[in-house]
Amino acid sequence: MKMIPERFRHSNLFITMSMITVMIIIIVSIIITWTTIRMSEQFFFEKFSITNAKVMNQVKESYEKYHYSVVLATNSLQQSIAIKDLLTEKRGSNTDQFQSIYRMSQLIKRVEPNMAAYEVGIIVFGENGLSYATNDRTFWPITDEELKGSSLAEKTAENAKKLIYQYDERQGKEDGSYFVASKALLDRSGNSYGSAYISIREKEFRKFYSSYTSPGNDVFLVDKEGIIVSSSLPEKIGSTSKELKEYALELGNNDHNDYLVGKFMGKEQIMMMEYIPSFDMYMFNIIDKDTAFGDLIDKKKILLISISIVIAALFIVLLVSRRLTNSLSSLVKQIESASEYDFDEYVSVSGTYETRKIGIAFNSMLDELHEYVDQLVLSQKQRRNAELAALQQQINPHFLYNTLASIKFIANKGNIAETEAMINSLISLLQNTIGNVNETITVDQEMNNLRNYVLINQKRYGTSIKVNYFVAPNCMDFLIPKLILQPFMENSFFHGFIHKQQGYIHVLVWQEGDCLICEIVDNGDGMVAGGEDLPQTNRKQQFSGIGVKNVHERIQLIYGESYGVEISSELNEGTKVRITLPVQKKL
Repeated sequence: MKMIPERFRHSNLFITMSMITVMIIIIVSIIITWTTIRMSEQFFFEKFSITNAKVMNQVKESYEKYHYSVVLATNSLQQSIAIKDLLTEKRGSNTDQFQSIYRMSQLIKRVEPNMAAYEVGIIVFGENGLSYATNDRTFWPITDEELKGSSLAEKTAENAKKLIYQYDERQGKEDGSYFVASKALLDRSGNSYGSAYISIREKEFRKFYSSYTSPGNDVFLVDKEGIIVSSSLPEKIGSTSKELKEYALELGNNDHNDYLVGKFMGKEQIMMMEYIPSFDMYMFNIIDKDTAFGDLIDKKKILLISISIVIAALFIVLLVSRRLTNSLSSLVKQIESASEYDFDEYVSVSGTYETRKIGIAFNSMLDELHEYVDQLVLSQKQRRNAELAALQQQINPHFLYNTLASIKFIANKGNIAETEAMINSLISLLQNTIGNVNETITVDQEMNNLRNYVLINQKRYGTSIKVNYFVAPNCMDFLIPKLILQPFMENSFFHGFIHKQQGYIHVLVWQEGDCLICEIVDNGDGMVAGGEDLPQTNRKQQFSGIGVKNVHERIQLIYGESYGVEISSELNEGTKVRITLPVQKKL
């Protein structure tokens, strides 16, 4: 992993395992903690909904009792023929009206016992304009004109055959919220001759459920338009709540759960709903989730326990992982540093079964590597010796034949001195090429070989090609591979002056930094290099039989790819051969 600093690279496996383990433990702990809390909440909700359903049933029973009393009262009004007569007779003088009102008050007193358990107000309104209100309209302060033109009267007429409940608010009045039951009064033919209204103050109606509420545990009675008719929160009464209307539809369509958790009044709330058929309204029991559930489960304590468990688990896992990976990290460090000891340092075999097996396998590999390297070194040494031996044996027989023939020719002419010089040069050349088994010779010895070789060729072919030697004095004792310059001198003699009849060959040797530079430069015919390969002479090779490329590969085989032969040549201008070798001094 690139995120891991270089100094910890030997502990890469431990760090990677630790990071993965830490992530897994944290994720698992979070999931388990969250699942535990959610399951606890779910369990609480289930039990709480069962308990609260019983409470809501008790509240519903209180509603039903009130509704039953209202039904009895409205039925009594409906069945009273005397009340019907009063509400349908034509209005007479003021005296007659006072008498009608008096008679109505007496008749309503017979109805009032049905509502004796509740503090209510009753208003009867006739089609003939006669109206009567208990408590002199102080209980529910609404005038005949207001009532006649209100939505209460309109909806009562629209639902003439039903007893309906509505919300009414008297603006500017203290405790001006009312829960009103209304019923159209019909004759046997179904014609309306009046209407009856039974009102109860909302604060009185609230007593049906107030004993079951507490801070964070509220009740809302909502009609189908979303208007809050009654609530344990007075400030919400009379307002319209789209949320409760939507929750009513959602809970009404949900057959699996009797509750849901949702947002209301800016908080998460547990909401249970009961439809009240008699009122045609929805009763909500809404509980603040934090209030209800916060004390049940101490989330802070659970979190601290979870963190403690995670820390303990991480400590144990990291300790065990470190012990298991220590041996592997140590093995990796030893393997990495094996090259610093030329693969002669064996790794220790310890730790787990796997690391021991790896250590044994690596040590076995080192043994095989040492054996292979020894064989390779021996093979390379044998190869170089074979190449050298082959080079030493590759003196062209034609060269010997022609040289001996030239010696014979000079001897017959009686030129003893030249004959002796050629014989001495040939003997010296043969001694250095065939007799000397060393792979390297000094620059001085190589120059002597070149001079002997040049002398023999000049005796045979003349001195039209001049050879000059420019060797730095400090380079005479430097070691170079044997016969490394011979092939290039040969190429210059026999291939560089085919068209030109005369010229020169310069041999230059000097030190340049840590390198020994040898150059053979002629002003002969020149040649054209082909591609990236060194120019090679494919014509008959007069002396060694070793091509230029072979010499280049031989140098790189001995000294490496940083050294070798470079040839630059221009047609009709000449050729320069540059040989780069490492400086090796004679011991």
